[in-house]
Amino acid sequence: ASNAFLAVKISYINELANLCDATGADVHLVARGMGLDGRISSKFLHPGPGFGGSCFPKDTSALVHMAKKENVEMKIVNAAITSNSIQWMQITNKLDTLFKDSFEGKTISILGLTFKSNTDDVRHSPATPVIEYILKQKGNVRAYDPEGMANMKKLLPGINYCESLQKAVEGADGLVIMTEWHEFRAMDLKKIADLMSGNIIVDARNILDPKELKKSGFIFENVGRPNVK
Repeated sequence: ASNAFLAVKISYINELANLCDATGADVHLVARGMGLDGRISSKFLHPGPGFGGSCFPKDTSALVHMAKKENVEMKIVNAAITSNSIQWMQITNKLDTLFKDSFEGKTISILGLTFKSNTDDVRHSPATPVIEYILKQKGNVRAYDPEGMANMKKLLPGINYCESLQKAVEGADGLVIMTEWHEFRAMDLKKIADLMSGNIIVDARNILDPKELKKSGFIFENVGRPNVK
């Protein structure tokens, strides 16, 4: 029950982020205001590409299944599952916009394969459908993750796995940050810009400073935050 509630909370903030994208509002300000309410708290109010791992997908589905056996419909939990199952598309939509609907022949670096940082767990990671989408659009994928590459190779053996962040971004036309690893937070954006062939970034975890991205010459999108003027 607790994990299902947290999954609902994550899906809710993700949908608010999608609304902020459409209206030009800043989801972080919205989340900060919500978090000031002691009844809500600021925990699990971090927008992104959707939840994954072993616990939340399993526990939400188990609760829905258990309720169904008792002829009870868990509409809210079902809605969170449905919302989460397509949240990754917000990231590919941003890529489509930035690349003007054509990845063919382009090299996209995926930074982060695990469903969250500080784990090697790639189960139900939103990175998986994002990579599959890019490949379907005839783009080339390079991937790097500090811990999760061995596990992801079992799921997606046909992509280029890089041994370092530098090798992953070198010559890339664009990059997507899918996991909030500290290594990615601490990136020297000017150095990254020099290494890349292109200048497109999608920050699916909102871990990079938009002002620094703009200063370094990137064209970028994040989740639920307005463009820097």
